[in-house]
Amino acid sequence: MKKKIFFTLTLLTATCRMAEAQSHDNSGYPIAQVPFTSVKVDANTFWGERLKASREVTIPLAFSKSEETGRYTNFSNAALHMKDTTQVFKVNGVGYSFDDTDPYKIIEGASYLLQTYPDKKLEAYVDSVISVIASAQEPDGYLYTARTQNPAAPHHWAGATRWSKVEDLSHEFYNLGHLCEAAVAHWQATGKRSLLDIAIRYADCVCREVGEKPGQACVVPGHQIAEMGLAKLYLATGDKKYLEQAKFFLDKRGHTTIRHEYSQSHLPVLQQKEAVGHAVRAGYMYAGMADVAALTGDKGYIAAIDTIWENIVGKKYYITGGVGATNHGEAFGRNYQLPNLTAYCETCAAIAQVYLNYRLFLLHGESKYYDALERTLYNGVISGISIDGGRFFYPNPLASEGQHERQPWFGCACCPSNASRFIPSLPQYIYAVKDRSLYINLFAGNTVRTKVGGRTIELQQTTNYPWEGDINIDLKKGSGEFAIHVRIPGWAKGKVVPSDLYTYADNKNPSYRIMINGEPADGELQHGYFVIDRKWKKGDRIHVHFDMEARTVKSHNRVIENHGRVAVERGPLVYCAEWPDNECNISSVLLNQQPAFSLGNKDIQGSKIQTLMTEAQSLSYTPNGTLVIKDTPLTLIPYYAWAHRGRGQMAVWLPINVSAVSVPPAK
Repeated sequence: MKKKIFFTLTLLTATCRMAEAQSHDNSGYPIAQVPFTSVKVDANTFWGERLKASREVTIPLAFSKSEETGRYTNFSNAALHMKDTTQVFKVNGVGYSFDDTDPYKIIEGASYLLQTYPDKKLEAYVDSVISVIASAQEPDGYLYTARTQNPAAPHHWAGATRWSKVEDLSHEFYNLGHLCEAAVAHWQATGKRSLLDIAIRYADCVCREVGEKPGQACVVPGHQIAEMGLAKLYLATGDKKYLEQAKFFLDKRGHTTIRHEYSQSHLPVLQQKEAVGHAVRAGYMYAGMADVAALTGDKGYIAAIDTIWENIVGKKYYITGGVGATNHGEAFGRNYQLPNLTAYCETCAAIAQVYLNYRLFLLHGESKYYDALERTLYNGVISGISIDGGRFFYPNPLASEGQHERQPWFGCACCPSNASRFIPSLPQYIYAVKDRSLYINLFAGNTVRTKVGGRTIELQQTTNYPWEGDINIDLKKGSGEFAIHVRIPGWAKGKVVPSDLYTYADNKNPSYRIMINGEPADGELQHGYFVIDRKWKKGDRIHVHFDMEARTVKSHNRVIENHGRVAVERGPLVYCAEWPDNECNISSVLLNQQPAFSLGNKDIQGSKIQTLMTEAQSLSYTPNGTLVIKDTPLTLIPYYAWAHRGRGQMAVWLPINVSAVSVPPAK
């Protein structure tokens, strides 16, 4: 009876802590997230279409692939072994030690959708998957099917004992991180504790068994994300041991057995000055550093992550917002090493950059982080997911000779499952709040209901962004004195990125304007935001206008691959030339020195996109070796829309000097 009372009181205390933590979402950061549960994106808008594709195609596809490839069977087999130890199994599917994370990630995405688009059938399916996951959890909370199916002969990446290869290939902590992320999202969306309790039990197991005390394993994640997941679990539960475990994983990095750049363990994290190694692991670790910096107030962590971020955006950042120059180790390259044809730019690495920039904004409140986030979002991330939501890219190069084709799934399915969780989370990145200030960070048709300075307000955004630069922001409910911070994108102020890595190559000088109820707004620019601090009333309208012109961009001179070339962008979108729209050989095109662009329209995979058209020249040789220069129209499409119409040539960086043209030999 005493045990039952103790358990009840413990559960009640944990529930109260969770309720308090949920009401102060992102506590610890100077700026607070407006959670996905408070934002509803409009249908038939740019992001509304993406969310619809995720709901109708991506999530169902990902769940079906989890069934088809044995992801669920791994859990049920682990449960069978625990009931009867004579039954042992091999990991199903292709057989990676991190396959458990695919259902976790898909549940996370489905949870975001369940809040926005209630669906009893989907909710019941998710509940059934969670039941299968729960059945595989060992009595002490350990949850890792690659071992539990056959403890005597586990997966060859798993190691003979728990945690023995976690710094190398086992991914036990990686699995924990994704489980925590999914569990918190599911709890926030549905109010159910089923997956959260599973995550808490596994996290408690790790906290007991991993550390510096006698009998504990002093190890750190080989593939990071546990740091982010544990920080999120701390915010959800209020239990500080999860934050302390996340900080332990970071503090001990560079001090344990494995020390190499691939997993960012070559140096203690506070001594790292440059982004190196596997770009996904790095991005997750840097985001985890930002979490720990904010939640503990550790100034050393803040300084370290700021230095690394400056290295990324200043020397290792693609114009598309992607990162990872080489397929060797799926890694960052050297400073200014940014090849196009062989660029790796893994979809997961782009998603990790969104996580990093988002956290740095919450920490510092500067728009430059959202400038980078927006660039990555509209180019590096959604290029990895087809418009209809059913095919994917693992790498996202900036040039192709026809060797790339979107796939419905991969044996190593980290990118499709990551896309499954990320796209539905988009609503949580649009707004943020600090005291009596509301930040409008992204422009998308939506309605938000949140508290600012203690008062509840409801705003509605109406816009055709990113195709047009006009946004109406209407105060539908609420009134009083508070400040609205409207982000002025770097591209609207003549700044391509928050560094000198890219600059505009033309002499254009676009502008922006902000009106309130038809009159010029009274405000000032602060940290990249136009701040309007006034007494608001229901019915007030902010109208934002950004001039949207096609711009040419050049690289820093040390990016050798882009010498004599320019990229073209309009608003937040980077454009490319692709074979179906052009009769010429893409590699032999030469842009005019001062190209003029006109707008067009095209339908790709059922989605209407805006194209850019310009006059160019194509160069070729006659059979006798004479160079022929021919005027040719050139059509550009948004980079994210390429490779929807079959294999063929594509290029983002286009020659503007003859020296950069690759003239094909005569046939």
